[in-house]
Amino acid sequence: MARSRRSAPPPAREPDREDRSRYASGTPWEGKVGYSRAVRVGDRIYVSGTTATAPDGSIVGRGDPYAQTVQALDNIERALGALGSRREDIVRVRVYVTDLGDFDAVARALGERFGEVRPANTLVRVAGLVDPAMRVEIDADAEVPPDR
Repeated sequence: MARSRRSAPPPAREPDREDRSRYASGTPWEGKVGYSRAVRVGDRIYVSGTTATAPDGSIVGRGDPYAQTVQALDNIERALGALGSRREDIVRVRVYVTDLGDFDAVARALGERFGEVRPANTLVRVAGLVDPAMRVEIDADAEVPPDR
């Protein structure tokens, strides 16, 4: 009897990891939790959940979901730039908010940055983020064109 795709054995070889590079923003969370702000593997970049955190770990825009979204996007763009990419290369974002009442402010900031880019986007309300002052967290995936 033929095996289903679900039970098929894994690929015979692991992908090469020579083309993996990481970016750390230097905030206290990265070392404490053990993750990278962003990881590039080949032409793909995966940006971790990013909040409105300043380099010293303080929260930017306390109580202001628009300002927090702008800061989170600035942090994402900085990570992309360090790995040879930019906002226009983003193909997917996931946005987590603690209050759906913040939707208009968050959407305005997203629209200002992504009006022309139009990546796939998911917005989800969550019970909370790691710091109660954080109102929005965003992660992103980008694909870098071969000429970069």
